Amino acid sequence: MFMSQMLAFTLLMGILYIGDIISAKTKAWVSSVFVCAVLFIIGYWTIFPKNIVEVAGIPSVVATLLMYLLITNMGTLLSVKELINQWKTIVITLSGIAGIVVLLLTVGMLFFDLQTILVAIPPLVGGVVSSLIMSEAAQQAGLMSLSVLAILIYVMQGFAGYPLTSIMLKKEGKRMLANYRSGEWTPTNEQEQQKAIKEEDEEIPKLFAKVPKRYHTNFSRFFRLSIVGMFAYYVSVWLAPFVSVSPFVLCLLFGVIASSSGFLEKQPLQKANGFGFAILGLMLFIFDGLKNATPEMLKELLLPMVGIIVIGVFGMYVFSAIIGRLLGVSKEMAFAVSLTALYGFPADYIITNEVIQALTEDKKEQEALTSHMLPPMLVAGFITVTIVSVVLAGIFSSILSNL
Repeated sequence: MFMSQMLAFTLLMGILYIGDIISAKTKAWVSSVFVCAVLFIIGYWTIFPKNIVEVAGIPSVVATLLMYLLITNMGTLLSVKELINQWKTIVITLSGIAGIVVLLLTVGMLFFDLQTILVAIPPLVGGVVSSLIMSEAAQQAGLMSLSVLAILIYVMQGFAGYPLTSIMLKKEGKRMLANYRSGEWTPTNEQEQQKAIKEEDEEIPKLFAKVPKRYHTNFSRFFRLSIVGMFAYYVSVWLAPFVSVSPFVLCLLFGVIASSSGFLEKQPLQKANGFGFAILGLMLFIFDGLKNATPEMLKELLLPMVGIIVIGVFGMYVFSAIIGRLLGVSKEMAFAVSLTALYGFPADYIITNEVIQALTEDKKEQEALTSHMLPPMLVAGFITVTIVSVVLAGIFSSILSNL
């Protein structure tokens, strides 16, 4: 059906706003991302054209651009020291993925065949790339229904991940907030945060401190962000003959380095008044993947999809809780960072931020909770979705082709 650009855009904005309202009303117990995903499914099954997101003005090429800008911007929230300090997050995240693999290859084999398990695991712990790899591998093996299953798990896994993450982060946030108010917990980077706040007030990165303030325009911030994103892209291209590294992983790393060295200020996209639109555009593109989940697909593959997700998530919880306990991390936080495998960026940022805002309106308390929960969530999201899932997809697709 024909739909004008402004009608398409207005309908999609209405969905995002409804998600925000329900999240605010339920104090983040129901994630806005979850609500929006449900409404998009209903829309695609009723009145939405399949290309509604593109019609609204967010084709894939725009979404890719926004991803470069947003991930580089996210990197400025972390310092090099903070990134190194997240080694526990990486270990816990990998343990959560191990839990998925182990339980599906043992308990899962009692209910599903090996081919189904092999096709399902990489999409469950990753994003669109790993899903496409396994979908194509299944097609080449003549397993058409499993090819659809790979995409369907990628599309539907967020329905488990969004609410669970919101619940875990809310429990963690309440516990840490109580400790903060009683004086039992002081964020380790609180002094650095205060320094960062002063730098944000000045809105001038260190390397450009002598440049008159009138030259620090919104376009100058976009220009410097694009330089870092461009550098990340070309480095990934140069490394391609030797090792496959996603440019988005490099965007996060180079964002950290650019901020620490004074080339970028903290959160330049916010200062350039572009953050809200960038998140809006990227979220629409993420929900665009739901157009592939037809009622027929859900009916045919409902049992294997639900079974695999339930078994996998349970394995993730058990393994991450055990390793988290050994490393002195609460089971809620350990499970939350592992759950980023089910959706990745930008949902990890959005869910964490809305939980924090629901827990307290005090800016200082919000900053304390942000310093505690956001860095591990961002790092975990990139480890799972961008790196580990693609490696698993390469291994499992090779095994599938040899069966």
